[in-house]
Amino acid sequence: MSGTLNKVMLIGHTGDEVKMNYFEGGGCIGRFPLATNETYTNRTTGEKVSNTEWHNIVVRNKAAEICEKYLKKGDKVYIEGRIKTRKWQDDQGNDRYSTEIQCTDFTFLTPKSEAGISAGNQEAAAPKATSAAKSKAPAEQSLVEEDDDLPF
Repeated sequence: MSGTLNKVMLIGHTGDEVKMNYFEGGGCIGRFPLATNETYTNRTTGEKVSNTEWHNIVVRNKAAEICEKYLKKGDKVYIEGRIKTRKWQDDQGNDRYSTEIQCTDFTFLTPKSEAGISAGNQEAAAPKATSAAKSKAPAEQSLVEEDDDLPF
């Protein structure tokens, strides 16, 4: 073991849609901002103080495509990953830095009913799942009946 750890776990709200970049080799990268909030009470004034921290999230390949498809602005999401700082030069030749979260795992926390999916779409998907389950049931029953005929 190297004795070091670079791990980040965030729960926050997306600040924008996922912006995708596609490459010639078939890979892709998705980027989106994530806001985390901290609220506390100032001891001297008794005033409630709220701070928002913005994080630049980077997801790759299939995970990026899933995020693009299902994440919308304002959705709540759990992000797990590692911190990565990039360095580049601007137009004037000055060194610039950007700190990003390289996402390795995520979980959508916004319920489907709040994520912009209409009830009509959910109802349309439900009969398909039900009919698929019904079509599998006779096949499963025939397998069970065949198992009963086995001598061992």
